[in-house]
Amino acid sequence: MDNQALLTAFTVIASYLLGSIPSAYLAGRLIKGIDIRTVGTRNMGAMNTFYEVGFVPGLVVLAVDIGKGAAAIAIARTLDMPVIVQYLAGFMAWLGHALPVWLKFRGGKGGATVIGIFIYLMPWGIPVGAAVFGLVLLLTRFPTFSYSVGLVSFPFVAWLIYHDGRLLVYTIFILLLPALHYIPRLKEIRARSGSWRTAFIRKNLKDRR
Repeated sequence: MDNQALLTAFTVIASYLLGSIPSAYLAGRLIKGIDIRTVGTRNMGAMNTFYEVGFVPGLVVLAVDIGKGAAAIAIARTLDMPVIVQYLAGFMAWLGHALPVWLKFRGGKGGATVIGIFIYLMPWGIPVGAAVFGLVLLLTRFPTFSYSVGLVSFPFVAWLIYHDGRLLVYTIFILLLPALHYIPRLKEIRARSGSWRTAFIRKNLKDRR
């Protein structure tokens, strides 16, 4: 096996292991003695940590999960890996979050990890995504939905700002991963709310359904 193949294998494995760091699970266990996957929305992510563990732990989990995606791409670039390997590194970081080996492959949806991937690949998308997030949050008071809409702005950033067809395709692909995982949660929200309008327009930031 040549050096390039070894570096590629190292990048892929390191990215998965980075992604599999179960920050939300650790926060729940260490601070409240709970399994974050069994309370609230049962998602091993930052938003569930905010509600079920606390604001500061939620911020820490958010920062770590975003960092996992960004760090995976950073490792690949530092090792001067081809673009396709950089993209694979981002995917492996998401896969590690969704299917962490340490927790019998029961992880989270990986939205924050995807944010980290996009932040590193498309830094010009940060103000665009943040503006969309802020506007939608103001209208709906639904943080998870708001950051999801903010993420949807990144394919447009890849197309209109970076003019990169490969990046556009990759961005759409990587967005589909947490989106597919979120479908059961959407059905649950709709069932509890009675209509799509009440499902997405919340009374306040603490309103969870």
